[in-house]
Amino acid sequence: MSAMLSAVGQCLSENWSPTIGDPSVMGWITVAAYGLASGLCVLAFGRQSSRRLKVFGFGLAVLLALLMVNKQLDLQSALTAAARCLSQLQGWYEDRRAIQIGFILVLLLYCLGFGLFVVWIMRRHLGQIWLMLLGLILLLAFIAVRAVGFHHFDAFISSQISNVRMNWVLELGGLAMIAVNAIWILFTGRGQRISGRGR
Repeated sequence: MSAMLSAVGQCLSENWSPTIGDPSVMGWITVAAYGLASGLCVLAFGRQSSRRLKVFGFGLAVLLALLMVNKQLDLQSALTAAARCLSQLQGWYEDRRAIQIGFILVLLLYCLGFGLFVVWIMRRHLGQIWLMLLGLILLLAFIAVRAVGFHHFDAFISSQISNVRMNWVLELGGLAMIAVNAIWILFTGRGQRISGRGR
């Protein structure tokens, strides 16, 4: 096991190094969108008297801040490179498609399960955060599947419709849902009305 880990580490050091993942204008706009959505979550949930809403909001803010950093460090590419190295060392690189599809299905099921768990925990507040939850699930599913490096999915998110790339639509779309929901809570004060029941 240690020999395999050492070999994967050596292969990874030869095939991957930390760089700015997306130095384009849209890349930095997306980074700013993560930061904006994170800040809006802090503002929207900071004054909530419901403990669950507050924990959810601050947890989401921290997650978005971490994803903002990861957006330009592109750490998921290290995961993809490590998986490629492992498949080559173990001799199943040529059969990787079936494994990738299986892994994608597991990731999507995990995202769905996580989403259902959060929905159950936050069931008393769904009227206030449903759009935010949809955006979060979309965002996590997009990031998880992209990390697998499946060629057909990469081709799909790299495709363009009227000069608009699909990865912009998916990633910024999820962030927009979160930001819009946070702004709605911030300016309407929703979530405080049921704070006496929610813990």
